[in-house]
Amino acid sequence: MGLRQLFSIFSPNNHNYENNILPSYSPIRDNLVKSPEKSRSDVFPKFFIKYLLRLMPGKKIDGGSRTDEEARVYSWLYALAQSDKDLVFEYVQSTERGLSFTEAERRLKENGPNVPLEYTFPSWWHLLWAAFFHPFNIILIVLSTLSYITSDNPNGCILLILVLISVCLRFYQEYISSKAAMKLYEFVKHPVKVQRCAGRVVQTELLVQVDQRDVVPGDIVIFEPGDLFPGDVRLLSSKHLVVSQSSLTGESWTTEKTADTKENQSTPLLELKNICFVGTNVVSGSGTGLVVSTGSKTYMSTMFSTIGKQKPPDGFENGIRHTSYVLIGVMIIVMTIIIMAYYLKSHSLSESILFGISVACALTPNMLPLIVNTSLAKGALAMARDRCIVKSLATIRDMGSMDILCMDKTGTLTMNHAIVVNHLDSWGSPKEKVLRFAFLNSYFKTDQKYPLDDAILAFVYTNGYRFQPSKYRKIDEISFDFIRRRVSVILEAESNAESRNGLVLERIMVTKGALEEIMKVCSFIDHIGTGTMTTFTEEDYHRIINIGEELSKQGLRVIGVAMKRLEMERSDPSNTNDEFTESDMVFLGVITFFDPPKDSAKQALLRLAEKGVKAKVLTGDSLSLAVRICEELGIRTTNVTTGPDLEQLNQDDFHETVKRATVLARLTPSQKLRVVQSLQTVGNHVVGFLGDGINDTLAIDAANVGISVDSGASVAKEFADIILLEKDLNVLLDGVEHGRLTFGNTMKYIKMSVVANVGGVLSLVLATLLLDFEPLKPRQLLTQTFLYSVGQIAIPWDKLEEDYVKTPQKWSEKGLPMFILWNGPVCTLCDLANLLFLCFYYVGSGSYEEFFHSAWFVEGLLMQTLIFHLIRTEKIPFIQEVASWQVLCSTVVISAIGIAMPFTIVGEFMGFTSLPISYFGFLVLLFLGYFTLGQLVKRVYILIYKKWL
Repeated sequence: MGLRQLFSIFSPNNHNYENNILPSYSPIRDNLVKSPEKSRSDVFPKFFIKYLLRLMPGKKIDGGSRTDEEARVYSWLYALAQSDKDLVFEYVQSTERGLSFTEAERRLKENGPNVPLEYTFPSWWHLLWAAFFHPFNIILIVLSTLSYITSDNPNGCILLILVLISVCLRFYQEYISSKAAMKLYEFVKHPVKVQRCAGRVVQTELLVQVDQRDVVPGDIVIFEPGDLFPGDVRLLSSKHLVVSQSSLTGESWTTEKTADTKENQSTPLLELKNICFVGTNVVSGSGTGLVVSTGSKTYMSTMFSTIGKQKPPDGFENGIRHTSYVLIGVMIIVMTIIIMAYYLKSHSLSESILFGISVACALTPNMLPLIVNTSLAKGALAMARDRCIVKSLATIRDMGSMDILCMDKTGTLTMNHAIVVNHLDSWGSPKEKVLRFAFLNSYFKTDQKYPLDDAILAFVYTNGYRFQPSKYRKIDEISFDFIRRRVSVILEAESNAESRNGLVLERIMVTKGALEEIMKVCSFIDHIGTGTMTTFTEEDYHRIINIGEELSKQGLRVIGVAMKRLEMERSDPSNTNDEFTESDMVFLGVITFFDPPKDSAKQALLRLAEKGVKAKVLTGDSLSLAVRICEELGIRTTNVTTGPDLEQLNQDDFHETVKRATVLARLTPSQKLRVVQSLQTVGNHVVGFLGDGINDTLAIDAANVGISVDSGASVAKEFADIILLEKDLNVLLDGVEHGRLTFGNTMKYIKMSVVANVGGVLSLVLATLLLDFEPLKPRQLLTQTFLYSVGQIAIPWDKLEEDYVKTPQKWSEKGLPMFILWNGPVCTLCDLANLLFLCFYYVGSGSYEEFFHSAWFVEGLLMQTLIFHLIRTEKIPFIQEVASWQVLCSTVVISAIGIAMPFTIVGEFMGFTSLPISYFGFLVLLFLGYFTLGQLVKRVYILIYKKWL
């Protein structure tokens, strides 16, 4: 399942997208960013080689470097950013008049519509085949077929029912989770103003409007406030151009762009001033630009082309698969030995094969797919009750293994709204006058209300200030824009002074905005403490700048406040000129803001740390702000880095820096992706990523556990494995606990069933070789296996010890074989003790073969039922630790059925006979010895390997 297309609209020429990352019609461009293409004659050999390579393990992703597609796009955009406009036109084979309609149509046919790649869903039969083609299912189907061949229809039917249940559960799970799809349609259907040229002799420039899908490289686009860029664009002209890149960075701050600059290689890609990216939009200003990349060749498309391809292999599934292959090998060997040994005694090939099949069934953990899927479904329901929706059930297991949680800062750790921290004068001292004028500005402005205005008003009201805004009347407002970066209100109030012509009205203008922009319009500075006013000097300027920088380093946002008085009589209501009014102002001070951390975040992070989950903050915001937040939340900030710094590192240094850093700021989406990949592959961690923006999608998709929130961007939610209905880390903490519970119960069944089955089958092999008859008849062995398997259905409802839930749990490739080698022989020893007791104590009893079958059936069933209680805990079972009531009930019921069966009509039909009380006394001693020996082996095993499950 991969990402072939981002949008639902296909191009008939979309095969060009796969081979060419960038348009191929420019020879200069080819030399810059591409290697020469091979001739068409080698298409078939190349296709054949690519097909063979698909059968081999792919290149390991280590996250330390860019993909080839990324590197090409980077090279192309940097080449354009560093070139003159004339050379840029030559690169894309265009002119200053634009493309002709004929050339634009030709390029549209050559390159296809201007749409990114789209995520395509696998067909339902593909998912059904994937659910069906599992090693354990194949084993059960083969055994079922052989059962039907040997006329053992009940056994064949039971095996097929188990396969059907397992396949249906997995198919439903995969079908639901596969419906994740990109929803970036807002970038597709938009009209775009394009400059084209027409005329055969004298070409005339025309301004036409085309659909964004029809824009091609080489088009000249004209943009105004609110317009989306239809592709990656090299600016040709700009006038006060301000662009929002939140779709790429996740941060709400805007950036200024200008055409009259030449960049250098050291500038981070998203900070290039003369390049605008597809999906970003114009906030203010206007300009023209040359489209240099469209469709799948744009930066955003290349970035999202990795979606669906970066998921690391599932260690648990790989472990199950490897275990399956080992069991298949053991099964073939055991079946061969059993069939040959039994045939030499009975000389009946059909009975020998039937008995061999029965032994193979006993060796196979028949209920494994059902137990695994039931555990996951139970975990999903429990998480849903905790306001956590699970889209991919297998992710619950990964949450139990997660040891690093990467998260964005805004809204996850913080409350996502600003509060006022302080109101300082020009020397950094708190002054009420600064707050009063900032309040008047926020109170009376009406054109645009920003969160900072709400923060100022809330601060004033909640702290009991009485600034009496009713004494003022609003005269005019100079709205905020991204060029001036300030807003002014002109207020009128009665003055205490009098004039010859009557009452004098005092007009004041209050301005607040970006600190640098406020100081530009100030000629005076207010010494609030002394009540004096002096000229604004260069020394004042540097002092205030230093104060602002120091506050910014503390993670605070700073805005400046200024005012000026305009005395004006009522009879002379002159109109004020904006430029004249916003000048010669008096600088008052600054207001500082902070996006505070959530009250619950610190406690949740502490609890996650106690459970072995380390937190790393990956944000596109500034380093100083991220550090301030992390310090308040208790996250260590001794090792921090930024995206531009990571770009300068070689691969080894990159991995080492990512390993040590706890705060990584100013990251692009691709850098977040590479950080996650580095932690997964080089660090060998199971990584979760919590984010809610488009810029987080790559990391969410690549993480072992991708997490988003209900209020997040649609694309982030579509590719997340888990969606939190509350933006609260405590919800995630509950998910971690459920994940570990699910993982632990699954591992209980796997280890218990494999140990019991391997030990039991080994006992059967030895008994077959030593006895003159089979230890159990095929139907008796199958009934024992069936009852034992049914009894394990309660395992998903078992509980775990507190110590197990405190640490991340992972599948260990060497752990299961060693566990079997230590514990399997204990089962076999007990079975051999039972065999010797039956052979020497009851050898003279009548109908000895039926008696042996009955005794072996009961002992084997009780052994396989009770072994779970020994395996499930590090402590002494039934004394220090007791299983859940569901498991206890299951154990009692299955044991009672097994003990009672030889005394019933069903037992008589199965070929059993009643057992004496003395044998059950022996079983009590046998199981006491088994639990004692098993507990000793357990303690030695834990002493050596430091863990049990």
